[in-house]
Amino acid sequence: MAYFSANRSPDVREVPAVAEVHHFTYGAFNPIGAYLVAVLGSFLGLLCTARARQARTRGRRTRWLIIAAFAIGGAAIWLMHFTAMLGFDVPESPVRYSPLLTMLSLALAVVAVGFGLILVGHGPRSLPRILVAGVLTGAGILAMHFTGMAGVHVSGVIHYQPALVVAAAVIAITTATAALWFTVSVRGLLPTLGAAAIMALGVCGMHYTGMAATSVELSHIVSTDVSGIRPLLMIVPITLVSAGTILAVALSALQAMTEEEFTDGGGIRRHEGPITNSWSLKQTSLTAMKRTPGARPSPQPLPLRKAVTVPAEEEPLLDVQS
Repeated sequence: MAYFSANRSPDVREVPAVAEVHHFTYGAFNPIGAYLVAVLGSFLGLLCTARARQARTRGRRTRWLIIAAFAIGGAAIWLMHFTAMLGFDVPESPVRYSPLLTMLSLALAVVAVGFGLILVGHGPRSLPRILVAGVLTGAGILAMHFTGMAGVHVSGVIHYQPALVVAAAVIAITTATAALWFTVSVRGLLPTLGAAAIMALGVCGMHYTGMAATSVELSHIVSTDVSGIRPLLMIVPITLVSAGTILAVALSALQAMTEEEFTDGGGIRRHEGPITNSWSLKQTSLTAMKRTPGARPSPQPLPLRKAVTVPAEEEPLLDVQS
């Protein structure tokens, strides 16, 4: 192994050319926490796609699919990626993150998943449609991963092993295809939970396979001044963005469920029963007016009687007080 040696400055030390890379700095917390986040996001996303299948209008179905895109792409994929990245460390170099590229990776994850869901969520279900959407969504997820990795700054250069990158791409496409198939096929609470666990396993497998392809070549002079934000400081903006996204998704889902509860599939307000003109004489019949013993009086009004003309000589006299 080649070493760089520099003794001109106290800030420069002898380090290996290829640095040691840690992926589990905080022990089992990183993989377990990342997997649980992926399971939760996948489960919520599959619940939303189930509601999308029941929607009777294109607009409502699209709304549920967009909510599912934020749940799966934002939580199950991107938030899982960042949770796992908290364990990434290079002992010989500082590790910093670019906020702009980190947020860009979030947008890529949501857009990629949303595109796949819209593609398979509208129109007839078919295997070719799911395969095409799976390839495109998997490519988007892979782009999200390496965009996020491009936002990782160290005192050196990050390299990737091509074979493991290809393996991560295959896992990403396979996982995306399986996830899209689950979104149009899985029904029931327990099958949905099992599908979410499988999706989370694939997402985590893709991430750690891509991270296994990572190697860091340090600079000749290892500097402690690396641009970006410290990993633990990134928790604050990530938490704010996640909380805002979850709140927006929850409010949108609540609004959608409320509209579906009180309106029919076409957006028309639902009534308790048919509206009829109960005062119409044409709807009144003698049969409806018959009462059974012990029954309550009918709430329908009695039909109007015909006016009877009384002759003038038979007309009673009324005493009118002056």
